[in-house]
Formats: sequence, C-alpha cells, structure tokens
Amino acid sequence: MTDDAAWVGAHYCGDEWLAVAFDADGYDHADVFDGVGDCWLRYQEVADRLLVDVPIGLPDDGDRECDRLARRALGPLASAVVSPPVPDAVRKRRHGVASSVHERQTGEALPERAFATSDEIAVLRDVLREFPSAPDVIAESNPELCYRAIAGTPLERDPATAGGYAERMRTLASLDRDAPPAVQAAAEAVAGHDVAVRDVLDAMALAYSSWPGSGDVYSLPPEPQTDADGYPMRLLYRADGPLDVA
Repeated sequence: MTDDAAWVGAHYCGDEWLAVAFDADGYDHADVFDGVGDCWLRYQEVADRLLVDVPIGLPDDGDRECDRLARRALGPLASAVVSPPVPDAVRKRRHGVASSVHERQTGEALPERAFATSDEIAVLRDVLREFPSAPDVIAESNPELCYRAIAGTPLERDPATAGGYAERMRTLASLDRDAPPAVQAAAEAVAGHDVAVRDVLDAMALAYSSWPGSGDVYSLPPEPQTDADGYPMRLLYRADGPLDVA
C-alpha cells in the first residue's frame, strides 16, 4: 500500500488482530498484528477510517443503546452482540474480580465473552487517548451488523456453519462481485496465523463497511451518547439507508 488513503477493518481474533485494508480501487492487502496498538501504528498515517469490533464507549451502568438496537436488528443472531464491561472492570486481571465490580454497578454478572475483550478495550482506549488523530479515525462496528446492513434483512444461519459461511459470502458478493476473490486473497495472505476463514470474512465485512463504496455510513443510534471520557457509544455500518430498528 502506498501513502494514499486506506480504509481498514480490524477484527479481534482472540489472540491477534486481523486487518483487511482497501485502497481507492478495492481490496489491497491483509495482515495480522499482535495488538490493536500495532495495528494503529501501521495505518495511522494512511487510514481514513479504521473500523474495529471491540467496544470503545463504556457506560458506567453497562447499558449501551447501540447494543440493544443492534440485537433488535440482528434478530435470530442477536447473541453476536456482547455488551462490554463497565470502565472500572476493564483493567481487572481476573474474571471473578471484574465480574464482581461489573455486577455491583449493573446488577448483572460479567459474561466470560465480555471479559475476554477487556485487555484489548484497555489498549484501544489508551491509543485513543495518546494519539490525537485516533478518535477521528477509529470507530466501533460489529461484523454481524455489517452483514445485516449489506443484506438488507437479518441473516439466518450460524456463522460457524458451512451454511453460515455461504450466506455471508453471498452477502459480500451482493455488494461487490470481487468479494469472493478478495476473501481468498486475504486468507492466503494470513496463512500460517491462527486465523479462521470466519475471521477473514468478518474482517472483510468491516473493511467493506469502512470503504467508501456503495451506500453511506450510518451510526446506530443516529445520535449516540458519549461515555464519561467522551467516547461515543455507537456502532457504524454501511447501507443504502438507515436500518429500521423501531
């Protein structure tokens, strides 16, 4: 990639970050990073938008309107949206301790899936605080919300199944006929890393939603609140029009 503008989708795979980058003409490359900080350092000079699927805005009461609306939009796949820990629980090293802090403030225990993102949430917020340009570039999304917005209707199949893979590939192909070979190229580029084909699809969905192709980028909710640190509690997606989640 040259120093021209880039549009990036970065998917957290559990141990690593998989980034898919587009230039003005479409898919450019894919790469794997040890952390979101490394990913930001790679793209900070060129990225016009970098969509990540780790929470940014963290409410003290644990309730994010964007998560509630996204679950409504996803229908049968609502469980793909996991609400994050409250800010006071993010830097706790043990799940039990973090869950106790979270429960005191929200009345609900902290799921393991939410706790598993804590370290990356903390690093991401450090990046947003330490790099003045980062808040204008990095934004939160959700791959399943991206698929839903592209398809125009809720998807039905579990993404971990062969049918779910096919459904998501068809969804990306409906947006761009070059999506299937782009997914193949991205998968080949990151071969040797602990990255599943599902991870490649999710990073690609984020990248397509970042890239200024068809449609426009919308915020869920349209007028998001901010947390105590000023970070918006929203999920971005690309579509021909705003999702109807009333």
